[in-house]
Amino acid sequence: GTSSTTFSPNQTCTVGQILTFLWRANGSPEPTIKNPYSNIKESDYYYKALLWATELDLIAGDEGIFNANMPCTRIMAVFFMWKTTTPTYDPAAGETQLFTDVPIGGFGYQAVHWAVQKGITSGTSATTFSPEATCTRGQIATFLYRAYGK
Repeated sequence: GTSSTTFSPNQTCTVGQILTFLWRANGSPEPTIKNPYSNIKESDYYYKALLWATELDLIAGDEGIFNANMPCTRIMAVFFMWKTTTPTYDPAAGETQLFTDVPIGGFGYQAVHWAVQKGITSGTSATTFSPEATCTRGQIATFLYRAYGK
């Protein structure tokens, strides 16, 4: 939560928060790499989650800097979740254009197909996914429940 008694479901979810949620959903594994980020301290709440995400190539620090407070977008959310499932290329999804704003072969294309196929999320309309729209904490909790809670 955002305090001992609140979750703040309508608050924008940050990248630090989603990585922490995912890390916990995956059993909070101990990272095995050294901290490559000059601005991140061991006392940061997302420290172990970030190192774990870096090990999985979910995150690459920009010149050794990580912005934990950057808003998490829809495309980031499904990409992060997809990557933690040890994804494989799905040839059946490789030729189908689900949404006009997620081009075939573009960043997150396979992740979007996976999320739709798994019932984690759908488009924001019949033809759009809105990949750059920010996610709320409540939306991310719903995605995670649909992916891990069943």
